[in-house]
Amino acid sequence: MGRIRRGVSGRMRTGTKMVVWVVVAGGLGASAFAVLGAGNGGESEVDTVAVERGEIVDRALAVGRIEPLVEVSVKSQLAGVVRRMFKEPGEYVRRGEPLLEVQPNPTPIELVEARRAIELREIELQQLERRRDRLAELRDQGLASEEAFEDADYSLSEVSLQLQIARERLALLSEGRVTIGDEAVETVIQSPIQGFILEKTVEIGDPVVPLTTFQEGTVLMTMAEMDELLFRGTVDEIDVGRLTEGMPVEVTIGALPDARVDGRLTKISLTGRDEENATVFPVEIAVLPAEGTLLRAGYSANAQVIIERRSDILIIPERVVRFEDGGTFVTVRLGPEHIEEREIRTGLSDGISVEVLDGLAEGERVMEPPRREIT
Repeated sequence: MGRIRRGVSGRMRTGTKMVVWVVVAGGLGASAFAVLGAGNGGESEVDTVAVERGEIVDRALAVGRIEPLVEVSVKSQLAGVVRRMFKEPGEYVRRGEPLLEVQPNPTPIELVEARRAIELREIELQQLERRRDRLAELRDQGLASEEAFEDADYSLSEVSLQLQIARERLALLSEGRVTIGDEAVETVIQSPIQGFILEKTVEIGDPVVPLTTFQEGTVLMTMAEMDELLFRGTVDEIDVGRLTEGMPVEVTIGALPDARVDGRLTKISLTGRDEENATVFPVEIAVLPAEGTLLRAGYSANAQVIIERRSDILIIPERVVRFEDGGTFVTVRLGPEHIEEREIRTGLSDGISVEVLDGLAEGERVMEPPRREIT
C-alpha cells in the first residue's frame, strides 16, 4: 500500500461542497442533498469510483486506406485504336485471358514505308546472294580467301533477318497479328495477372500509344490481386518512435463499421513528411483475411496499432489521480465519516484509465475530483 498523507473527517466537508454546487446549478436546495446522500448509511455513490479489474490497451492511430498488394496497369506494345472490349471492371480474370483488342491504325505513309522496306531488303538480298556465289567459285579456284567468303555469307544472313523483320512489321500494321517462331503476336491484350479488373481507362475507338523505352504508353486498364490487401496510411511523429514491425493491428473500415479486420504492421517509413502543419510517417499494414467481409480497394480506414495490452489488472479513471510533490495521489473514502489521501504507484495508461501497481485494493472507492463551479 502507498503512504497515507493525512486523514480528515469527510462528511461535513464533502457535504458542504455538494450543497453549494447544487444550489448554484439548479436551485434544488436541501432536498437534492438529501437524495444524493441517502443509502448505505449516508455514503454517497455519486462522487466515488471503485477500484476494479479490467484491461488497458496502449494504441497508436494510423489514418489511411485499403489498397491491394499487387496492382498493375495494363498497356499495349502496339499502336492503334481500341477495337473490342472483352472484360469489364469488377470481373475476375485469370492470367492470359483476353482483355481487349487494339486494332492497328497506321497512316498511309507508314504502310508505304513498310512495303518499300521489304522491296529494298529483297533487292539487297539478291545482290548479296550473287556476291556470295561468286566468292564460293573463286575460293574453290584458290583466288579468294575463306575469310572473304565467310564475310559475304554473314552479310547475306543479316539482310535475310532484316527482310523477315520488315515482313513481320507490315503484317502487324496491316493485319494486326503475326507469328514469330512458335509464338503468335496479336493485337489482343491479355491479362498479365490473375485478379480483378479495378478500372478501365479507355473506350472503343480511343487511340492507344504503345509502351516503349521512350514513352510510358496509354493505360488501358488497372488490375489487382485482391487476395492480399494492405493498409497504407500515416502515423503522427509522436507515436512512431514506439512502433516496431510485427505489432498487431485492429483496422476499422469507414464503410463497414461492424466489420472486425485484423492486421500486422509490416513497414515503417524512415522519412517523414509534412501534412497540415504536422509531421507524419507512412506505414504499411498487412490486412489479414476477414471471414464474411468483402473488402474493396480504396476503402478509407483507421488502424489502431496495439503497442501494449495488459489484462486482469487493477484500474481507475485517470481523472481521479493527482500529481503533487513528485508523487501520485488519490483520495480514498474509507467510510461515511472518513477519507484519506494515499500515494499510489501507477503503470500503463490509455489516457482514460490507468493501471494501479501499488497503493489500492480491488473494491476500494476513490473520490472524484471536485466539480468546478460555473461562473
